[in-house]
Amino acid sequence: MIRTVIDTNIFISSFFGGNPQKIIHLWKSGEILLCLSGPIMDEYIAVLSRMGLKKETELEELLRFFARGFHTLYTANTPKLNIVEKDPDDNKFIECAVALNAEFIISGDKALKEIKEYMGIKILNPKQFVDYYSAL
Repeated sequence: MIRTVIDTNIFISSFFGGNPQKIIHLWKSGEILLCLSGPIMDEYIAVLSRMGLKKETELEELLRFFARGFHTLYTANTPKLNIVEKDPDDNKFIECAVALNAEFIISGDKALKEIKEYMGIKILNPKQFVDYYSAL
């Protein structure tokens, strides 16, 4: 199963359809494995809650998936890296990917996408990942 780290912006965009929604479906259906860390989970919940999605069925469903560890790997121990100089807060996605040997980081974030690859971990936008997955 493909290990992926999914940036918060992909979860947000998934509520509006398109490739981000396809990626979240791949995770929910068990076709890809979601790699998480505490800082990533905290950001997911904070951002989705700020968007006013606290009472939305989709957010509740996501929280249930997270709580059950549904197709998810979790690490409490990540290395401290300083790879994303333009947006240091995004280092948490690379740190998680390194700790859990993820193959991909899926992001729409410009600073992350500029890196393209780190230690063999490919950083793709949603369309690139869906195209890659479809070709398997």
